[in-house]
Amino acid sequence: MPVAAQDHVVIVGAGIGGLAAGLALVSRGVAVTICEAGATPGGKMRALGVAGRAVDAGPTVMTMRWVFDGLLAEAGSSLDALIPMEQAAILARHAWTDGSRLDLHADPEASVAAVAAFAGRAEAERFRGFQRATARAYGVFRDSFIAAERPGPLSVVGRVGLAGLPALVAARPMTNMWRELGRHFRDPRLRQLFGRYATYCGSSPFLAPATLMLIAHVEQTGVWRLPGGMHGLAAALVRLIEARGGRVMTGAPVAKVLTADGRASGVQLAGGAEIGAAAVIFNGDAAALATGLLGPEAARAVPPVPRAARSLSAVVWSAVASTAGLPLSHHTVLFSDDYRAEFDRMFRDRGLPDQPTVYVCAQDRDAAGGPTPGGPERLHIQINAPATGDRGEMTAEEIERCQQTTLALMDRCGLSLALDPAATVMTTPAGFARAFPATGGALYGAATHGAFASFRRPGAATGLPGLYLAGGSAHPGAGVPMAALSGRIAAARLMADRASIRRSRPVAIGGGISMRSRTTAAPG
Repeated sequence: MPVAAQDHVVIVGAGIGGLAAGLALVSRGVAVTICEAGATPGGKMRALGVAGRAVDAGPTVMTMRWVFDGLLAEAGSSLDALIPMEQAAILARHAWTDGSRLDLHADPEASVAAVAAFAGRAEAERFRGFQRATARAYGVFRDSFIAAERPGPLSVVGRVGLAGLPALVAARPMTNMWRELGRHFRDPRLRQLFGRYATYCGSSPFLAPATLMLIAHVEQTGVWRLPGGMHGLAAALVRLIEARGGRVMTGAPVAKVLTADGRASGVQLAGGAEIGAAAVIFNGDAAALATGLLGPEAARAVPPVPRAARSLSAVVWSAVASTAGLPLSHHTVLFSDDYRAEFDRMFRDRGLPDQPTVYVCAQDRDAAGGPTPGGPERLHIQINAPATGDRGEMTAEEIERCQQTTLALMDRCGLSLALDPAATVMTTPAGFARAFPATGGALYGAATHGAFASFRRPGAATGLPGLYLAGGSAHPGAGVPMAALSGRIAAARLMADRASIRRSRPVAIGGGISMRSRTTAAPG
């Protein structure tokens, strides 16, 4: 039986934010249709077919498991029931061109011992202090910022209260990340290692606020890998949504957000078909709305994202190849010699770095970092790049130079491999720009540069009643758990608005997210 528009929500995009919003809504009895332009769900959580094997070409692990535990508990399920996962014993392996190597472990004491062997006892004690500082920062910001609906500086202060102010000040939110890391570490390699966490939201450690150091604590609390690949999580969420009565349509690009009486009233598909709805959640980059790709009314609903504010893009090689030398963990990072020059090149000059830091995900390595069974293995090889994909594709010479400098850096760090063109798929910023329109290939929304950048991300509610945002370009930011949180927040905001005529109590969802009703008209 067709669902009446007033009882229906359309979600544009089956990325993790859209899937989380969809599951949160169907768990509350709301009729949901998710329209996905691609052939498969997942958005950036995608896999590519390479040499007959599925290689993860987006996110490679899960953190902040509590986000999914809460989401699935509301749906009457659990992560353990939904999909098999393994907790990583080695968080990441790190290597430098001087031959030095450092593993960080799920066991904090094992990490302390590793740092002591790597950089000396004094540096290990400073690492302990860093662990305490990042844990305090995470404790301050988890509920006051990360899980809250688009907080502002004053609301964060209000949520932490007088008792939490010392910890808030200690998190040094007004301080530059690189400078603050210099207070914690004397060894430049450790400063470089922990500065890399700024790239998790597509930013430079030389421009990002010190609060991003809390990502180190997020990883310390648990990193999970999915043996079948991260794209399996998206497929599992789709199955659960459909089991709860939702509908997920792939190969269904949306051309326009429809409006009626000054509010979102559904969507028009690229083929011309229209789907009516009481509300629309847009799970794509907010820049696509702001540039008018989904219609003029939606364009006025969100502020534009200046090109200069874009986060990083990437060059990714999805490959099946054999390796030699440095034994890979599931996560391995190979560092360049001049970190500042690398980020200056990308953010100041808008060019590819001459010597890039390289990230390698060895998808077939087990959670303990053990060896692969031998022979070619699935590899996700990535370097950061500026979000200039809308300028056009890289030339053949640029591609060759980029690949050679990347392989040379890996070789200098002790890892050797040869990429067979028949077993390699390369994705450039232009490729990401085509996949994610209006972004230039930026993978994380706007960069988190400056003390107040996080507060400038758009929230769930937009300037068009009935239109909501989810995904990595919206609050609380990029990454699998953050995008999932954005979907939960969007669903909660929508439900609160829908129940605005019943203003006597808040609409709340598990995991610390609570929305009080607004004065806007209910979508239903």
